Amino acid sequence: MLDKPAGIPRQSGCYLFRNARGEVVYVGKARVLSQRLSSYFQRRDGLSEKTRFLMDEATSVEWIVTPSELDALVLENELIKANQPRYNLRLKDDKTFPYVALDSRTPFAAPYLTRGAHVKGVRYFGPFVDVGALRTTMDELLQAFPLRTCTTHKFRYHERVGRPCLLYDIGKCCGPCVGRVDEAGYREIVASWARFFEGDVRPLRDRLRAQMDEAAVQRHYEAAARARDGLEALERASASQSVVLDDHSDLDVVAAATEGSRTALVRFRVRFGRIVGRTAHLIDRTMDEDDDELFEDVLADLYDEGEPVPPVVVVERARWASALATAFLSARRGRPVEVVAPQRGKRRRVVELARTDAAAVVARDTLRRQADHNVRSRALLELGEALGLAAPPFRIECFDMSHLQGTNYVGSMVVFEDGLAAKREYRHFNVREVLGNDDAGAMAEVVRRRLAHWGEGEGSRFARADLIIIDGGLPQLHAAAAAAAELGLAGHVEFVALAKREELLYRPGRATPIALERGSEALYLVQRIRDEAHRFAITFHRSKRGRSMVASTLEGVEGLGPTRRERLMGHFGSLEALRGARLEELTGLSWLPDAVARSLYDHLHAPAAPRPEKR
Repeated sequence: MLDKPAGIPRQSGCYLFRNARGEVVYVGKARVLSQRLSSYFQRRDGLSEKTRFLMDEATSVEWIVTPSELDALVLENELIKANQPRYNLRLKDDKTFPYVALDSRTPFAAPYLTRGAHVKGVRYFGPFVDVGALRTTMDELLQAFPLRTCTTHKFRYHERVGRPCLLYDIGKCCGPCVGRVDEAGYREIVASWARFFEGDVRPLRDRLRAQMDEAAVQRHYEAAARARDGLEALERASASQSVVLDDHSDLDVVAAATEGSRTALVRFRVRFGRIVGRTAHLIDRTMDEDDDELFEDVLADLYDEGEPVPPVVVVERARWASALATAFLSARRGRPVEVVAPQRGKRRRVVELARTDAAAVVARDTLRRQADHNVRSRALLELGEALGLAAPPFRIECFDMSHLQGTNYVGSMVVFEDGLAAKREYRHFNVREVLGNDDAGAMAEVVRRRLAHWGEGEGSRFARADLIIIDGGLPQLHAAAAAAAELGLAGHVEFVALAKREELLYRPGRATPIALERGSEALYLVQRIRDEAHRFAITFHRSKRGRSMVASTLEGVEGLGPTRRERLMGHFGSLEALRGARLEELTGLSWLPDAVARSLYDHLHAPAAPRPEKR
């Protein structure tokens, strides 16, 4: 393990851990370098598993002193981009969203859609999620504010022949190629487009309404009709922008959702109370990042150079509204920025909307990975190579245990074939031999019962697995391996344990855990299998616990055996609903004798025994 270096300064700055090959494996920032770095050099058992893994790999550490914590934040972002350390967060665009671009470098700018890199001198609006709706919006907007949309070649052609194209005739171009509008007038139309996509629709609406009224007074009915049509088109275009705040606020809203080690961070751009743009980023979590520090960690990426910063940034968590985040955003904007975390009201509702959208981003990424056969194949290949298997594991089984303080112990087995859940193969196990809180003993029993069918071949309840994942640490892994040895299967079953918190893989007979690459398809697949096993075990455990509660509550009602109890719960759905049933409802059940129904009603509504008074 790396020894603590001497002379660490008590100033703010960044620090870099390097491995034996000189590669930067982790970059961090600190308000006080000596305090932050000291936390890495404490007793080994005081470190998290992932931090221990980092310290095992690191062979040197260096630091860069900065004038302030704010400078350290900016420098950290640059160092991460330059070195791509394996243990740092990785922020990726969910996808390339379209922008509306206006090239202000030309006298008569033409709006166009782009997904490419931003170019200096071009104004960009967005990004937008639904490109189809955006095209419709632009088409409607051309009726109100008719910018040219032709190519430069076509513009020059009509300029030479002195005749406008069809778009001018139908009112979707103002005819700059033939001098129907001068540069000043055209810039005013461009400014109207910019104002619309910035969310400020009111002045545009007022302007068109005034043009319509003035033309009507002067009896220029064709001009009045054009202004009227433009006003209607503006209303249709603005209807596509979601109004979320009726106070015409200019702000950004940032929220996140996490599933496993994947986090989606969503930022809504709200201008004049309307959502005019949205960005989504997927983050590969590493080490032991705190959700409360997530916003600071990705701040420099979210608001890169040139990214507009509004006067208010609304965030999901109170800890995100830190002094460092406020200082950074204020420096980016050049004026004060308020960072707030509302607990209630309209702004909080927009935060919830952003968080729901972030959850949808994670879910969409999950579906994308499941549907792509190439992605699944790569995940199985990576996993097989990392674990040293002879071939990629086609069939993977994962075992998990669930209990409540040692009661109602159950086990679950989920099966994935070719990277997809094979739900027909799932199994539940009621633990019979182990009493009390003994996860390792319960795991051994469940694995033993599954492996008892290992060599039965075709027609067996179970096919042979290429890999068995044990959800737990070394004790559970050793218990599962011992169960295989009891059945004479030592060396015939490939086991791996997945530590719940650290997400490190342990193999029998190997002292050093295996850390799959952050963001890799293999790690994502293992996490998904583990989460599915956990969900399946918890669901079965709750069901079993619920049946136990029903049985104990209804115990003592004469004539009410297990079969009738099951039918009652199937009819009413829950014990609470059964308690709320009227006597007439119970006696109306054709399969429940009246005497049993009355006994049940009296039993459920008997007064509780008085509690003894405290002395």
